[in-house]
Amino acid sequence: MKIYKIYMLLFVAAIGFNACSEDYIDVTSEDANSENFFNTQADYENALIAAYDLLQSSYINVMLGEIASDNTLAGGESATDVIGIQQIDDMIHTPVNAQLTDLWRWMFAGVNRANYIMEFKDKTDFPDKPRVLGETRFLRAYYYFELVKFFGDVPLVVDQRFLFGDQFEVDRTPKAAVYEQIERDLMFAVDNLEYTTPDVGRATKGSAQALLGKVYLFQEKYIEAADVLDDLIGFGPYSLVTDYSTIFENDNENNSESVFEIQYSDAEGAGFGCLQCSEGNVAVGFNGIRNYNGPTFDSGFSFNVPTQEVVDLFDAADPRKDTAILDIDAFAAANNATFSVGFEHTGYYNRKYIARQGDLNTGDANLTNPNNYRAIRLADVYLMAAEAYNSGGLGDGQAQTYLNEVRTRVGLPDVLTSGTALTDAIFLERRLELVGEGHHFFDLVRTGRAAAEIDGFVAGKHEIFPIPLEEILLAGNRWEQNPNY
Repeated sequence: MKIYKIYMLLFVAAIGFNACSEDYIDVTSEDANSENFFNTQADYENALIAAYDLLQSSYINVMLGEIASDNTLAGGESATDVIGIQQIDDMIHTPVNAQLTDLWRWMFAGVNRANYIMEFKDKTDFPDKPRVLGETRFLRAYYYFELVKFFGDVPLVVDQRFLFGDQFEVDRTPKAAVYEQIERDLMFAVDNLEYTTPDVGRATKGSAQALLGKVYLFQEKYIEAADVLDDLIGFGPYSLVTDYSTIFENDNENNSESVFEIQYSDAEGAGFGCLQCSEGNVAVGFNGIRNYNGPTFDSGFSFNVPTQEVVDLFDAADPRKDTAILDIDAFAAANNATFSVGFEHTGYYNRKYIARQGDLNTGDANLTNPNNYRAIRLADVYLMAAEAYNSGGLGDGQAQTYLNEVRTRVGLPDVLTSGTALTDAIFLERRLELVGEGHHFFDLVRTGRAAAEIDGFVAGKHEIFPIPLEEILLAGNRWEQNPNY
């Protein structure tokens, strides 16, 4: 299912959210409670599609998850090209940051769209309602998890919309309580969804299990994580793609390894004044080769460029390197291609998510790329399960088994170590397997390694990002800023 924007009487205002007019149509609460909506299954399905829609805006989450880490540099045209991204790369970001403000507002808009459905969950009955509510609660959990990862304590509103003015009444909720709600939502989704769906791209039982396992891992609930991930691995319909090099190509979307995938298309274009309006994966254009002319790839803005450090971590026999990392100098020399050197040019590009020639684009090719984001892959699930067993002291043998499933797929020898050496091997494998996919910063933070690995990282500050200043002002300065910002 490619998720398209729909136009309907849907009140989805998030705190201070100023979106373009085609995204949101405000109606009065009287209209929202009238007999005009949530009277049929089709109404609920349309509202659910609207709730899925904000997933497409999470491209910025993925980019920042790499750029904030030691995997990539900001890149771009110059040191002032998208200054908010440059500041995050250098760990000098402040509460005045356009990208963090966008992320806050877009993720809360997703929460609000899910809450709109839940507010009227009892209005109309239909046979497929458990599945609709299961998907709704998965989405709410997904958006709240992104918010907690980035900002820590956030306002928690459940089963009702957060309307303008509520920010004067609702405080930031401790992240432990937010995690509890995320867990409840995901457990409901696990119980009410199947492994198959009416349309490709919807959340499934497997999606909910995988995300629940990740939420447990972030809280160091290793026994709970191992249990749910074991169940997913043992009973889910997923299998590792045999040829790693094909996973991220557009003709291999929603493959056997994809547990949850964010759907993108070229259905409509967008402009820099409304990036959230795009149906395409905006990150693909941002990651692309600057002023490129040659075969295979298309041009882009040269952000999010891999570092020499992460390139050098790949074993010479590891075939994942050439799929994850494009050595542009070598490729250009071999293919008579040309390109421009951007800011912080390393010679490398995030090959998983740069534009390919032949991608269909109806608008700006840099903003409407149809390449799906593989949000949760089975390889990620195996490595989370390996970590849960090893870090939780639940059995290094099973941890080795899960780790080596990932290594065997690409022809690498088994890891047979245990204890701390096995922990290090799992962390390294996560970095190499998932490089370019937006996970590394949060892996470093949750395992206490960020201060030692990221230049400029200040312990006690940079584990989370600042609450956008505009949001604090809109709340009448009632919300306390995150420490040391």
